[in-house]
Amino acid sequence: MSLKRRRAHFLALALASVMALAVVADAFQGGKFDFKLRSADGGEISSEMVKGDVVVLGFGSTSLGSLSKTQAQQLQELADQPNNQDVRVYWVSTDSDSPKSKNYATDDQLRAFARKAGMKVAVLRDPDGALFKRTGADQLPAIVILDRGGEISGPPIAGFDPNRKLVEVLSDRLNKLLAAR
Repeated sequence: MSLKRRRAHFLALALASVMALAVVADAFQGGKFDFKLRSADGGEISSEMVKGDVVVLGFGSTSLGSLSKTQAQQLQELADQPNNQDVRVYWVSTDSDSPKSKNYATDDQLRAFARKAGMKVAVLRDPDGALFKRTGADQLPAIVILDRGGEISGPPIAGFDPNRKLVEVLSDRLNKLLAAR
């Protein structure tokens, strides 16, 4: 590759890196992380509705099978903790709501998934992962935590280790956020 082409290639990579960092920085800064998501039951949850609470958004997809099922079960376990009264926990499906999509899932399929996983937490829809992408996470499943002010608290937890309890992984972060008033 010629020197001129290498420079152009380097500049293109540098520009792409700066743009990617700007997207991630936007998710972590600039105030509230606004959202409005429809639930699989037909309701709606918005950032305004959960204002003042710590929010755990567990992003997953039914196409991930047992990995998302285990994540969903552990999210329910987290929600059931007695010391988490001010923590709202949601499982957010990135499955598409378009029948033409490869990762399409109906609301009935999402509710069936939740029943099989033993979930009582609300199942929200983020069709095609639009909100997920705004969080700066780059891998499913992922966990994103919002503080009482509605801002993303710390980096997303990308991936999921089914051998570690989510309650233990998140306890320090959640306890700090719950203690802050």
